[in-house]
Amino acid sequence: MKLKNLFALCVLAASTLPLAAQGENEACTSIMVGRKASADGSVMTSHTCDSWYRTWMRYSPSADFPRDTVTSIYGGRMHTEYPGSMDGVTERGKIPQAKHIYRFLDTAYPCLNERQLAIGETTYSGRDTLCNPEGMFMIEELQRIALERCSTAREAIKLMGELIKKYGYGDSGECLTIADPKEVWIFEVQGEGPKKKGGVWAAVRIPDDHIAVSANVSRIGNIDLADTENYMASDNVKDVAKKLGLWDGKGEFSFWKAYSGGNYLKEPKNYSVRELFIMQQLAPNAGLSGDMPELPLSVKPEKKVSVEDVARLLGSYYEGTDMNLSGRLKVKNPRKKEDADAQEPDSIVSDRANPWMRPDEIAVYEAMGDSAMHNIRTVSVSWCAYSTIIQCRDWLPDGVGGVAWICLDNPGQSPRFPVFAGGTDLPEMLKICGQHRPRQDAALQHFREPNRMATVRWGVARKSMEPARDYFLMKGRREMPMVENLYKELLAQGKDAEAAELLTSYTRDFFGATVLRWDELNRRYWKDNWKGF
Repeated sequence: MKLKNLFALCVLAASTLPLAAQGENEACTSIMVGRKASADGSVMTSHTCDSWYRTWMRYSPSADFPRDTVTSIYGGRMHTEYPGSMDGVTERGKIPQAKHIYRFLDTAYPCLNERQLAIGETTYSGRDTLCNPEGMFMIEELQRIALERCSTAREAIKLMGELIKKYGYGDSGECLTIADPKEVWIFEVQGEGPKKKGGVWAAVRIPDDHIAVSANVSRIGNIDLADTENYMASDNVKDVAKKLGLWDGKGEFSFWKAYSGGNYLKEPKNYSVRELFIMQQLAPNAGLSGDMPELPLSVKPEKKVSVEDVARLLGSYYEGTDMNLSGRLKVKNPRKKEDADAQEPDSIVSDRANPWMRPDEIAVYEAMGDSAMHNIRTVSVSWCAYSTIIQCRDWLPDGVGGVAWICLDNPGQSPRFPVFAGGTDLPEMLKICGQHRPRQDAALQHFREPNRMATVRWGVARKSMEPARDYFLMKGRREMPMVENLYKELLAQGKDAEAAELLTSYTRDFFGATVLRWDELNRRYWKDNWKGF
Protein backbone atom coordinates (compact mmCIF):
# COMPACT_ATOMS: atom_id res chain seq x y z
CA MET A 1 0.00 0.00 0.00
CA LYS A 2 1.19 3.49 -0.75
CA LEU A 3 0.57 4.82 2.74
CA LYS A 4 3.03 7.64 2.20
CA ASN A 5 0.77 9.09 -0.45
CA LEU A 6 -2.23 8.57 1.75
CA PHE A 7 -0.56 10.29 4.69
CA ALA A 8 0.33 13.25 2.51
CA LEU A 9 -3.29 13.51 1.48
CA CYS A 10 -4.34 13.51 5.14
CA VAL A 11 -1.86 16.20 6.15
CA LEU A 12 -3.21 18.31 3.32
CA ALA A 13 -6.69 17.76 4.68
CA ALA A 14 -5.62 18.93 8.12
CA SER A 15 -4.00 22.09 6.88
CA THR A 16 -6.33 23.19 4.09
CA LEU A 17 -9.83 22.07 5.08
CA PRO A 18 -12.13 25.05 4.40
CA LEU A 19 -14.77 25.98 6.96
CA ALA A 20 -17.55 25.24 4.50
CA ALA A 21 -16.41 21.65 4.32
CA GLN A 22 -16.40 20.89 8.02
CA GLY A 23 -19.90 19.41 8.03
CA GLU A 24 -19.14 17.08 5.16
CA ASN A 25 -15.89 16.06 6.78
CA GLU A 26 -17.79 15.05 9.91
CA ALA A 27 -20.46 13.03 8.13
CA CYS A 28 -20.96 9.35 7.25
CA THR A 29 -19.19 6.33 5.73
CA SER A 30 -20.70 3.40 3.80
CA ILE A 31 -19.00 0.19 2.63
CA MET A 32 -20.70 -2.03 0.03
CA VAL A 33 -19.88 -5.71 -0.58
CA GLY A 34 -21.14 -7.82 -3.50
CA ARG A 35 -22.30 -11.39 -2.86
CA LYS A 36 -19.27 -12.98 -4.55
CA ALA A 37 -16.93 -10.68 -2.64
CA SER A 38 -18.31 -11.58 0.80
CA ALA A 39 -17.09 -14.43 2.96
CA ASP A 40 -20.51 -16.08 3.30
CA GLY A 41 -22.25 -15.06 0.06
CA SER A 42 -24.28 -12.27 1.62
CA VAL A 43 -24.74 -8.88 0.04
CA MET A 44 -23.77 -6.09 2.43
CA THR A 45 -24.29 -2.40 2.83
CA SER A 46 -23.39 -0.27 5.83
CA HIS A 47 -23.62 3.16 7.40
CA THR A 48 -22.02 5.24 10.13
CA CYS A 49 -24.39 8.04 11.15
CA ASP A 50 -21.69 10.51 12.09
CA SER A 51 -23.51 13.51 13.45
CA TRP A 52 -26.07 14.68 15.99
CA TYR A 53 -29.01 12.63 14.74
CA ARG A 54 -31.58 10.72 16.75
CA THR A 55 -30.60 7.37 18.19
CA TRP A 56 -34.07 6.02 18.85
CA MET A 57 -35.21 3.25 16.56
CA ARG A 58 -38.26 1.08 16.16
CA TYR A 59 -40.03 -1.28 13.79
CA SER A 60 -42.53 0.65 11.72
CA PRO A 61 -45.35 -1.87 11.14
CA SER A 62 -46.73 -3.14 7.87
CA ALA A 63 -50.22 -1.96 7.03
CA ASP A 64 -52.99 -1.99 4.42
CA PHE A 65 -54.88 1.09 3.29
CA PRO A 66 -58.10 1.78 1.39
CA ARG A 67 -58.12 3.44 -1.99
CA ASP A 68 -57.57 7.22 -2.16
CA THR A 69 -55.58 7.34 1.10
CA VAL A 70 -52.74 9.87 1.31
CA THR A 71 -49.59 9.90 3.44
CA SER A 72 -47.58 12.86 4.70
CA ILE A 73 -43.97 13.56 3.83
CA TYR A 74 -42.03 15.15 6.68
CA GLY A 75 -38.90 17.06 7.53
CA GLY A 76 -37.18 17.18 10.91
CA ARG A 77 -37.87 13.63 12.21
CA MET A 78 -34.15 12.98 12.48
CA HIS A 79 -33.83 15.07 15.63
CA THR A 80 -36.80 13.94 17.69
CA GLU A 81 -36.39 12.39 21.16
CA TYR A 82 -38.84 9.50 20.85
CA PRO A 83 -41.03 7.96 18.12
CA GLY A 84 -44.22 9.90 18.87
CA SER A 85 -42.56 13.30 19.14
CA MET A 86 -43.40 15.97 16.58
CA ASP A 87 -41.08 18.64 18.06
CA GLY A 88 -39.42 20.42 15.18
CA VAL A 89 -41.18 18.23 12.62
CA THR A 90 -42.82 19.88 9.60
CA GLU A 91 -45.08 18.48 6.93
CA ARG A 92 -43.55 19.10 3.52
CA GLY A 93 -46.45 17.68 1.51
CA LYS A 94 -48.67 14.67 0.82
CA ILE A 95 -48.58 11.85 -1.71
CA PRO A 96 -50.96 8.97 -2.47
CA GLN A 97 -50.54 6.08 -0.04
CA ALA A 98 -49.73 2.57 -1.27
CA LYS A 99 -52.30 -0.17 -0.85
CA HIS A 100 -49.81 -2.13 1.28
CA ILE A 101 -46.63 -1.05 3.04
CA TYR A 102 -43.87 -3.26 4.46
CA ARG A 103 -42.56 -3.31 8.02
CA PHE A 104 -39.15 -1.64 8.24
CA LEU A 105 -36.48 -0.71 10.77
CA ASP A 106 -37.00 2.99 11.42
CA THR A 107 -33.61 4.52 12.23
CA ALA A 108 -32.65 8.17 11.62
CA TYR A 109 -31.86 7.04 8.09
CA PRO A 110 -34.33 4.13 7.62
CA CYS A 111 -32.32 1.06 6.79
CA LEU A 112 -33.98 -2.41 6.44
CA ASN A 113 -37.41 -3.80 5.59
CA GLU A 114 -39.04 -7.21 5.99
CA ARG A 115 -38.18 -8.16 2.37
CA GLN A 116 -34.42 -7.78 2.91
CA LEU A 117 -34.16 -4.42 1.17
CA ALA A 118 -31.34 -2.53 2.89
CA ILE A 119 -30.06 1.05 2.59
CA GLY A 120 -26.94 2.88 3.79
CA GLU A 121 -26.36 6.62 3.46
CA THR A 122 -23.62 9.22 3.14
CA THR A 123 -23.89 12.96 2.43
CA TYR A 124 -21.65 14.59 -0.15
CA SER A 125 -23.40 18.01 -0.40
CA GLY A 126 -22.19 18.84 -3.90
CA ARG A 127 -22.77 22.22 -5.49
CA ASP A 128 -24.80 24.68 -3.40
CA THR A 129 -26.25 26.19 -6.56
CA LEU A 130 -28.16 22.96 -7.26
CA CYS A 131 -30.22 22.97 -4.07
CA ASN A 132 -33.93 23.70 -4.16
CA PRO A 133 -35.57 23.75 -0.71
CA GLU A 134 -39.00 23.71 -2.39
CA GLY A 135 -38.57 20.06 -3.31
CA MET A 136 -40.77 17.83 -1.16
CA PHE A 137 -38.39 15.00 -0.41
CA MET A 138 -35.43 14.96 1.95
CA ILE A 139 -33.22 11.91 1.58
CA GLU A 140 -34.46 10.11 4.71
CA GLU A 141 -38.06 10.32 3.51
CA LEU A 142 -37.09 8.87 0.14
CA GLN A 143 -35.53 5.98 2.06
CA ARG A 144 -38.68 5.52 4.14
CA ILE A 145 -41.05 5.40 1.21
CA ALA A 146 -38.75 3.03 -0.71
CA LEU A 147 -38.58 0.63 2.25
CA GLU A 148 -42.35 0.77 2.70
CA ARG A 149 -43.08 -0.05 -0.93
CA CYS A 150 -40.18 -1.94 -2.52
CA SER A 151 -38.59 -5.39 -2.24
CA THR A 152 -35.50 -4.99 -4.46
CA ALA A 153 -32.79 -2.39 -4.98
CA ARG A 154 -33.87 -1.82 -8.58
CA GLU A 155 -37.46 -1.20 -7.56
CA ALA A 156 -36.29 1.26 -4.88
CA ILE A 157 -34.14 3.23 -7.32
CA LYS A 158 -36.92 3.46 -9.92
CA LEU A 159 -39.49 4.52 -7.32
CA MET A 160 -37.24 7.19 -5.83
CA GLY A 161 -36.54 8.48 -9.32
CA GLU A 162 -40.28 8.77 -10.01
CA LEU A 163 -40.91 10.56 -6.71
CA ILE A 164 -38.08 13.02 -7.33
CA LYS A 165 -39.39 13.83 -10.80
CA LYS A 166 -42.98 14.34 -9.65
CA TYR A 167 -42.57 15.99 -6.24
CA GLY A 168 -39.04 17.39 -6.22
CA TYR A 169 -35.89 16.78 -4.20
CA GLY A 170 -35.16 19.35 -1.46
CA ASP A 171 -31.97 18.03 0.14
CA SER A 172 -28.26 18.51 -0.59
CA GLY A 173 -26.13 16.01 -2.51
CA GLU A 174 -26.71 12.53 -1.07
CA CYS A 175 -25.58 8.98 -1.69
CA LEU A 176 -27.60 5.86 -0.85
CA THR A 177 -26.03 2.39 -0.93
CA ILE A 178 -28.92 0.06 -1.68
CA ALA A 179 -28.77 -3.72 -1.29
CA ASP A 180 -31.02 -6.75 -1.62
CA PRO A 181 -30.15 -10.47 -1.46
CA LYS A 182 -28.87 -10.42 -5.06
CA GLU A 183 -27.05 -7.13 -5.64
CA VAL A 184 -25.92 -3.78 -4.27
CA TRP A 185 -26.15 -0.37 -5.97
CA ILE A 186 -24.80 3.11 -5.32
CA PHE A 187 -27.32 5.89 -5.91
CA GLU A 188 -26.44 9.60 -5.94
CA VAL A 189 -28.90 12.49 -6.14
CA GLN A 190 -28.97 16.29 -6.19
CA GLY A 191 -31.40 19.07 -6.97
CA GLU A 192 -31.38 20.67 -10.39
CA GLY A 193 -31.22 24.27 -9.25
CA PRO A 194 -33.45 26.80 -7.44
CA LYS A 195 -35.67 27.36 -10.47
CA LYS A 196 -36.57 23.71 -10.95
CA LYS A 197 -38.26 21.52 -8.31
CA GLY A 198 -37.17 18.12 -9.67
CA GLY A 199 -33.73 16.58 -9.26
CA VAL A 200 -30.93 14.68 -11.00
CA TRP A 201 -29.64 11.26 -10.06
CA ALA A 202 -27.54 8.33 -11.21
CA ALA A 203 -27.16 4.76 -9.96
CA VAL A 204 -24.51 2.13 -10.67
CA ARG A 205 -24.59 -1.57 -9.81
CA ILE A 206 -21.50 -2.76 -7.93
CA PRO A 207 -20.14 -5.96 -9.56
CA ASP A 208 -20.87 -9.08 -7.51
CA ASP A 209 -17.16 -9.74 -6.86
CA HIS A 210 -16.34 -6.13 -5.90
CA ILE A 211 -16.47 -3.80 -2.90
CA ALA A 212 -17.11 -0.07 -2.96
CA VAL A 213 -16.89 2.84 -0.52
CA SER A 214 -18.71 6.15 -0.20
CA ALA A 215 -17.58 8.65 2.43
CA ASN A 216 -18.97 12.15 1.78
CA VAL A 217 -17.63 12.40 -1.75
CA SER A 218 -19.57 11.90 -4.98
CA ARG A 219 -18.18 8.65 -6.42
CA ILE A 220 -20.11 8.00 -9.64
CA GLY A 221 -18.22 8.92 -12.80
CA ASN A 222 -19.11 7.77 -16.30
CA ILE A 223 -22.51 6.20 -16.79
CA ASP A 224 -23.38 3.90 -19.70
CA LEU A 225 -27.15 4.28 -19.99
CA ALA A 226 -27.25 1.71 -22.80
CA ASP A 227 -26.23 -0.89 -20.20
CA THR A 228 -29.53 -1.04 -18.32
CA GLU A 229 -28.39 -4.00 -16.21
CA ASN A 230 -25.74 -1.95 -14.48
CA TYR A 231 -26.68 1.73 -14.84
CA MET A 232 -29.72 3.90 -14.25
CA ALA A 233 -30.17 7.66 -14.22
CA SER A 234 -32.77 10.40 -14.40
CA ASP A 235 -33.80 11.27 -17.95
CA ASN A 236 -32.43 14.81 -17.44
CA VAL A 237 -29.04 13.81 -16.04
CA LYS A 238 -27.03 15.20 -18.95
CA ASP A 239 -29.39 17.97 -20.05
CA VAL A 240 -29.29 19.74 -16.68
CA ALA A 241 -25.48 19.61 -16.55
CA LYS A 242 -25.29 21.08 -20.05
CA LYS A 243 -27.93 23.75 -19.37
CA LEU A 244 -26.18 24.91 -16.19
CA GLY A 245 -22.74 24.95 -17.79
CA LEU A 246 -21.44 22.03 -15.73
CA TRP A 247 -20.63 19.97 -18.84
CA ASP A 248 -19.86 21.19 -22.32
CA GLY A 249 -21.87 18.42 -23.97
CA LYS A 250 -18.89 17.32 -26.04
CA GLY A 251 -16.47 15.40 -23.86
CA GLU A 252 -17.18 12.29 -21.83
CA PHE A 253 -19.86 12.88 -19.21
CA SER A 254 -18.94 12.27 -15.57
CA PHE A 255 -21.60 12.58 -12.87
CA TRP A 256 -19.25 13.59 -10.07
CA LYS A 257 -17.36 16.10 -12.18
CA ALA A 258 -20.58 17.77 -13.27
CA TYR A 259 -22.61 17.75 -10.07
CA SER A 260 -19.99 17.74 -7.36
CA GLY A 261 -16.76 18.96 -8.87
CA GLY A 262 -14.58 17.29 -6.25
CA ASN A 263 -14.23 16.31 -2.63
CA TYR A 264 -14.76 18.28 0.59
CA LEU A 265 -11.12 19.44 0.42
CA LYS A 266 -12.05 21.27 -2.77
CA GLU A 267 -9.80 18.94 -4.75
CA PRO A 268 -11.00 17.82 -8.20
CA LYS A 269 -11.15 14.17 -7.10
CA ASN A 270 -13.90 11.60 -6.47
CA TYR A 271 -12.37 10.44 -3.19
CA SER A 272 -10.68 11.57 -0.02
CA VAL A 273 -8.94 9.88 2.90
CA ARG A 274 -11.46 7.27 3.95
CA GLU A 275 -12.32 5.93 0.49
CA LEU A 276 -8.67 5.47 -0.34
CA PHE A 277 -7.73 3.91 2.99
CA ILE A 278 -10.55 1.35 3.01
CA MET A 279 -10.03 0.35 -0.60
CA GLN A 280 -6.29 -0.01 0.00
CA GLN A 281 -6.99 -2.21 3.00
CA LEU A 282 -9.27 -4.56 1.07
CA ALA A 283 -7.35 -4.46 -2.23
CA PRO A 284 -3.70 -3.78 -1.30
CA ASN A 285 -2.38 -4.85 -4.70
CA ALA A 286 -4.78 -2.79 -6.80
CA GLY A 287 -2.24 0.02 -7.22
CA LEU A 288 -4.40 2.70 -5.58
CA SER A 289 -2.65 5.82 -4.28
CA GLY A 290 -3.36 9.34 -3.10
CA ASP A 291 -1.86 10.96 -6.19
CA MET A 292 -4.45 9.41 -8.53
CA PRO A 293 -6.85 11.94 -10.09
CA GLU A 294 -9.74 9.49 -9.77
CA LEU A 295 -10.35 6.22 -7.93
CA PRO A 296 -12.35 3.42 -9.54
CA LEU A 297 -15.88 3.20 -8.19
CA SER A 298 -15.26 -0.36 -6.99
CA VAL A 299 -12.45 -2.91 -6.74
CA LYS A 300 -12.11 -6.66 -6.34
CA PRO A 301 -10.92 -7.42 -2.78
CA GLU A 302 -7.78 -9.46 -2.14
CA LYS A 303 -9.80 -11.92 -0.04
CA LYS A 304 -13.46 -12.50 0.76
CA VAL A 305 -14.86 -9.86 3.09
CA SER A 306 -16.65 -10.76 6.33
CA VAL A 307 -18.93 -8.80 8.63
CA GLU A 308 -15.98 -8.63 11.03
CA ASP A 309 -13.84 -7.06 8.29
CA VAL A 310 -16.44 -4.36 7.63
CA ALA A 311 -16.83 -3.72 11.37
CA ARG A 312 -13.06 -3.41 11.74
CA LEU A 313 -12.85 -0.86 8.91
CA LEU A 314 -15.82 1.19 10.12
CA GLY A 315 -14.12 1.24 13.53
CA SER A 316 -10.72 2.15 12.10
CA TYR A 317 -8.51 5.00 13.22
CA TYR A 318 -5.64 4.02 10.90
CA GLU A 319 -3.74 2.01 13.51
CA GLY A 320 -0.55 0.59 12.09
CA THR A 321 -0.06 3.54 9.73
CA ASP A 322 1.56 6.95 10.03
CA MET A 323 -1.92 8.48 10.18
CA ASN A 324 -2.71 7.03 13.60
CA LEU A 325 -3.01 10.14 15.75
CA SER A 326 -2.59 8.36 19.08
CA GLY A 327 0.49 6.54 17.84
CA ARG A 328 2.30 9.85 17.38
CA LEU A 329 1.83 11.18 20.92
CA LYS A 330 4.77 9.74 22.85
CA VAL A 331 6.34 10.09 26.32
CA LYS A 332 9.67 9.08 27.84
CA ASN A 333 9.83 5.35 28.48
CA PRO A 334 9.96 4.88 32.30
CA ARG A 335 11.44 1.42 31.80
CA LYS A 336 14.41 2.80 29.91
CA LYS A 337 17.47 2.98 32.20
CA GLU A 338 20.93 4.11 31.31
CA ASP A 339 22.30 0.61 31.66
CA ALA A 340 19.24 -1.10 30.19
CA ASP A 341 19.12 -3.24 27.11
CA ALA A 342 19.74 -1.11 24.06
CA GLN A 343 16.64 -2.69 22.48
CA GLU A 344 14.36 -0.90 24.95
CA PRO A 345 12.82 2.15 23.18
CA ASP A 346 13.53 5.64 24.47
CA SER A 347 9.87 6.62 24.21
CA ILE A 348 6.49 4.91 24.22
CA VAL A 349 2.98 5.92 23.19
CA SER A 350 1.30 7.77 26.02
CA ASP A 351 -1.62 6.04 27.76
CA ARG A 352 -3.37 9.41 27.53
CA ALA A 353 -3.19 9.36 23.74
CA ASN A 354 -6.37 8.42 21.93
CA PRO A 355 -7.30 8.56 18.25
CA TRP A 356 -10.40 10.70 18.85
CA MET A 357 -8.87 13.75 20.47
CA ARG A 358 -10.81 16.94 19.91
CA PRO A 359 -9.38 19.58 17.57
CA ASP A 360 -8.69 21.90 20.52
CA GLU A 361 -6.59 19.18 22.22
CA ILE A 362 -4.60 18.68 19.03
CA ALA A 363 -4.16 22.44 18.72
CA VAL A 364 -2.42 22.46 22.12
CA TYR A 365 0.20 20.00 20.88
CA GLU A 366 0.61 21.93 17.66
CA ALA A 367 1.13 25.14 19.65
CA MET A 368 3.83 23.35 21.63
CA GLY A 369 5.65 22.67 18.41
CA ASP A 370 4.65 19.05 17.91
CA SER A 371 4.51 18.94 14.13
CA ALA A 372 3.48 15.28 14.19
CA MET A 373 -0.01 16.13 15.42
CA HIS A 374 -2.57 16.75 12.73
CA ASN A 375 -6.36 16.68 12.84
CA ILE A 376 -6.96 13.79 10.43
CA ARG A 377 -10.51 12.55 9.97
CA THR A 378 -10.64 8.93 11.10
CA VAL A 379 -13.19 6.42 9.80
CA SER A 380 -14.64 5.90 13.29
CA VAL A 381 -15.46 9.08 15.16
CA SER A 382 -16.60 9.88 18.68
CA TRP A 383 -19.59 11.89 17.42
CA CYS A 384 -21.15 8.89 15.65
CA ALA A 385 -24.81 8.45 16.64
CA TYR A 386 -25.14 4.84 15.46
CA SER A 387 -23.77 2.49 12.83
CA THR A 388 -25.25 -0.38 10.81
CA ILE A 389 -23.79 -3.30 8.85
CA ILE A 390 -26.61 -5.03 7.01
CA GLN A 391 -26.43 -8.51 5.49
CA CYS A 392 -28.93 -9.67 2.87
CA ARG A 393 -28.89 -13.46 2.33
CA ASP A 394 -30.89 -15.14 -0.43
CA TRP A 395 -30.52 -18.70 0.91
CA LEU A 396 -32.50 -17.85 4.06
CA PRO A 397 -36.10 -16.74 4.64
CA ASP A 398 -36.43 -12.95 4.54
CA GLY A 399 -37.12 -12.60 8.25
CA VAL A 400 -33.78 -14.05 9.35
CA GLY A 401 -31.87 -13.49 6.10
CA GLY A 402 -31.88 -9.72 6.55
CA VAL A 403 -29.94 -8.73 9.65
CA ALA A 404 -28.57 -5.37 10.73
CA TRP A 405 -25.54 -5.42 13.04
CA ILE A 406 -25.99 -2.19 14.98
CA CYS A 407 -23.84 -0.26 17.41
CA LEU A 408 -24.47 3.04 19.18
CA ASP A 409 -21.84 5.75 19.57
CA ASN A 410 -18.26 5.27 18.36
CA PRO A 411 -18.00 2.13 16.14
CA GLY A 412 -14.33 1.86 17.09
CA GLN A 413 -15.36 1.23 20.69
CA SER A 414 -18.94 -0.04 20.84
CA PRO A 415 -20.25 -3.61 20.49
CA ARG A 416 -22.70 -4.60 17.77
CA PHE A 417 -25.97 -6.44 18.26
CA PRO A 418 -28.26 -8.04 15.64
CA VAL A 419 -31.66 -6.70 14.61
CA PHE A 420 -33.56 -8.86 12.13
CA ALA A 421 -35.83 -8.05 9.21
CA GLY A 422 -38.40 -10.40 10.73
CA GLY A 423 -38.36 -9.03 14.26
CA THR A 424 -41.39 -7.16 15.57
CA ASP A 425 -40.22 -5.13 18.56
CA LEU A 426 -37.11 -3.65 20.16
CA PRO A 427 -36.04 -3.09 23.78
CA GLU A 428 -37.61 0.04 25.25
CA MET A 429 -34.18 1.59 25.78
CA LEU A 430 -33.67 1.67 22.02
CA LYS A 431 -36.86 3.68 21.50
CA ILE A 432 -35.46 6.77 23.25
CA CYS A 433 -32.88 9.15 21.81
CA GLY A 434 -29.90 9.81 24.06
CA GLN A 435 -28.64 12.90 22.23
CA HIS A 436 -30.81 15.56 23.86
CA ARG A 437 -29.86 15.06 27.51
CA PRO A 438 -28.22 12.46 29.73
CA ARG A 439 -30.78 9.77 30.53
CA GLN A 440 -30.22 6.24 31.76
CA ASP A 441 -33.38 5.02 30.06
CA ALA A 442 -31.77 5.74 26.66
CA ALA A 443 -29.50 3.05 25.23
CA LEU A 444 -26.95 5.56 23.92
CA GLN A 445 -26.00 6.63 27.45
CA HIS A 446 -24.87 3.11 28.37
CA PHE A 447 -22.31 3.12 25.56
CA ARG A 448 -21.29 6.77 25.28
CA GLU A 449 -20.41 7.11 28.96
CA PRO A 450 -17.92 4.21 29.17
CA ASN A 451 -16.57 5.04 25.72
CA ARG A 452 -15.70 8.57 26.83
CA MET A 453 -14.23 7.27 30.07
CA ALA A 454 -12.09 4.85 28.07
CA THR A 455 -10.51 7.67 26.07
CA VAL A 456 -9.16 9.28 29.25
CA ARG A 457 -6.46 6.60 29.31
CA TRP A 458 -7.08 4.76 26.05
CA GLY A 459 -3.75 2.96 26.18
CA VAL A 460 -4.98 1.12 29.28
CA ALA A 461 -8.74 0.95 28.67
CA ARG A 462 -8.46 -0.48 25.16
CA LYS A 463 -7.00 -3.69 26.65
CA SER A 464 -10.43 -4.46 28.12
CA MET A 465 -12.75 -2.61 25.75
CA GLU A 466 -11.53 -3.91 22.39
CA PRO A 467 -11.69 -7.62 23.38
CA ALA A 468 -15.20 -7.03 24.76
CA ARG A 469 -16.23 -5.30 21.52
CA ASP A 470 -14.85 -8.14 19.38
CA TYR A 471 -16.38 -10.80 21.64
CA PHE A 472 -19.91 -9.84 20.65
CA LEU A 473 -19.17 -10.17 16.94
CA MET A 474 -17.76 -13.64 17.59
CA LYS A 475 -20.79 -14.43 19.76
CA GLY A 476 -23.01 -13.58 16.81
CA ARG A 477 -20.97 -15.68 14.42
CA ARG A 478 -21.22 -18.71 16.75
CA GLU A 479 -24.90 -18.39 17.56
CA MET A 480 -26.47 -17.23 14.30
CA PRO A 481 -26.60 -20.71 12.67
CA MET A 482 -28.64 -21.94 15.65
CA VAL A 483 -31.03 -18.98 15.40
CA GLU A 484 -31.41 -19.42 11.64
CA ASN A 485 -32.18 -23.14 11.93
CA LEU A 486 -34.70 -22.66 14.74
CA TYR A 487 -36.40 -19.93 12.73
CA LYS A 488 -36.72 -22.15 9.66
CA GLU A 489 -38.08 -25.02 11.77
CA LEU A 490 -40.77 -22.80 13.27
CA LEU A 491 -41.78 -21.53 9.83
CA ALA A 492 -41.98 -25.09 8.52
CA GLN A 493 -44.37 -25.89 11.37
CA GLY A 494 -46.56 -22.91 10.47
CA LYS A 495 -45.57 -21.10 13.66
CA ASP A 496 -44.94 -17.70 12.11
CA ALA A 497 -45.66 -15.74 15.28
CA GLU A 498 -43.30 -17.92 17.33
CA ALA A 499 -40.61 -17.49 14.66
CA ALA A 500 -40.91 -13.70 14.82
CA GLU A 501 -40.79 -13.82 18.63
CA LEU A 502 -37.60 -15.92 18.46
CA LEU A 503 -35.85 -13.12 16.54
CA THR A 504 -37.30 -10.40 18.76
CA SER A 505 -36.20 -12.21 21.94
CA TYR A 506 -32.75 -12.98 20.60
CA THR A 507 -32.18 -9.31 19.80
CA ARG A 508 -33.44 -8.32 23.25
CA ASP A 509 -31.13 -10.78 25.03
CA PHE A 510 -28.11 -10.00 22.88
CA PHE A 511 -28.57 -6.26 23.26
CA GLY A 512 -29.08 -6.64 27.01
CA ALA A 513 -25.77 -8.48 27.29
CA THR A 514 -23.93 -5.62 25.53
CA VAL A 515 -25.49 -3.06 27.91
CA LEU A 516 -24.51 -5.08 30.98
CA ARG A 517 -20.94 -5.47 29.77
CA TRP A 518 -20.53 -1.78 28.97
CA ASP A 519 -22.02 -0.82 32.33
CA GLU A 520 -19.38 -3.05 33.94
CA LEU A 521 -16.65 -1.34 31.93
CA ASN A 522 -17.96 2.07 32.96
CA ARG A 523 -17.70 1.18 36.64
CA ARG A 524 -14.21 -0.20 36.07
CA TYR A 525 -12.96 2.94 34.33
CA TRP A 526 -14.37 5.21 37.04
CA LYS A 527 -12.53 3.12 39.62
CA ASP A 528 -9.31 3.16 37.57
CA ASN A 529 -9.40 6.96 37.47
CA TRP A 530 -10.15 7.61 41.12
CA LYS A 531 -7.07 9.79 41.42
CA GLY A 532 -8.40 12.11 38.75
CA PHE A 533 -8.21 12.62 35.03
